[in-house]
Amino acid sequence: MAERKGKTIEVAKKSAAVKPRIVRKHKALFYIKKYLMIFFGAIIASIGLELFLIPNNVIDGGVVGISIMLSAITSLPFGVFLVLLNLPFLYLGYKQISKNFAIATLIAITFLSIWSWGFGELPRVTTDSFLAAVFGGIIDGVGVGLIIRAGGSLDGTEIVAIIMDKKSVFSVGEVVMFINLFILSSAGLLFGWDKAMYSLVAYFVIAKMIDVVIKGLDESYAVMIVTNEPKEITSELNERLDRGVTLLHGEGGYTGEAKKVLYCVVTRLEVDKVKEIVLEKDESAFVTINAVHDIVGGRFKKKAIH
Repeated sequence: MAERKGKTIEVAKKSAAVKPRIVRKHKALFYIKKYLMIFFGAIIASIGLELFLIPNNVIDGGVVGISIMLSAITSLPFGVFLVLLNLPFLYLGYKQISKNFAIATLIAITFLSIWSWGFGELPRVTTDSFLAAVFGGIIDGVGVGLIIRAGGSLDGTEIVAIIMDKKSVFSVGEVVMFINLFILSSAGLLFGWDKAMYSLVAYFVIAKMIDVVIKGLDESYAVMIVTNEPKEITSELNERLDRGVTLLHGEGGYTGEAKKVLYCVVTRLEVDKVKEIVLEKDESAFVTINAVHDIVGGRFKKKAIH
């Protein structure tokens, strides 16, 4: 008996020693993936900037746009201004947002500066400003999207916008848009108004591509259903969409009546089918649908709709 107890204690000690190693391994893999994404994001963004946008005097918004204009005025490398102008914003990000965000942003800016210097020696791909705005915007947007998805940033104005969002009535998007309108207007004075308009095209293409990279082309939606027929709806969602459903217990705020709340994640193509299923089983059900930024874990995969 004592021998068996001793073996049990020994096994418990071994498993306790193994668990921290597994945690450290997962943490290491997480950071390797994170910084590889930033590394490749910086390469892609620098290709879009140096081979398409900058040679055609088409700019992006934010600190990147200011750096491009200062580089054109002084003939100094674009990367020098990108690093120098972002330093005060990095300090703000470190103090106001998080240390990890500041480190990831510093690494992203450093990589972009290095790769921009390297690709700056290559000839531009096109002399057509519109093509440069569209294709440079697509490539730059993909690169910036990868960096943002990895938890970093290339633009100090976003840090200012996040801080102002907490301390003013203006949203992050409104602050960024105001700053960028000022920067794009300055580009018009420096390069001509036709270049400013091409820059506006590039700005919107970049913004759209960032959204595509962060959210994906196949957007997912979280559906919450407050219903009196939870079993029937759950059964239909399981059978016809092959989706897992989580049952939550709620209570009406006004009536105090017990309610069942179903939570399910579906793809964009499945949203209408969910509505159809819910209305078939419970016409009085209350349904809310929200876009999901990312999904980690679980068994969520693309399924065929029946």
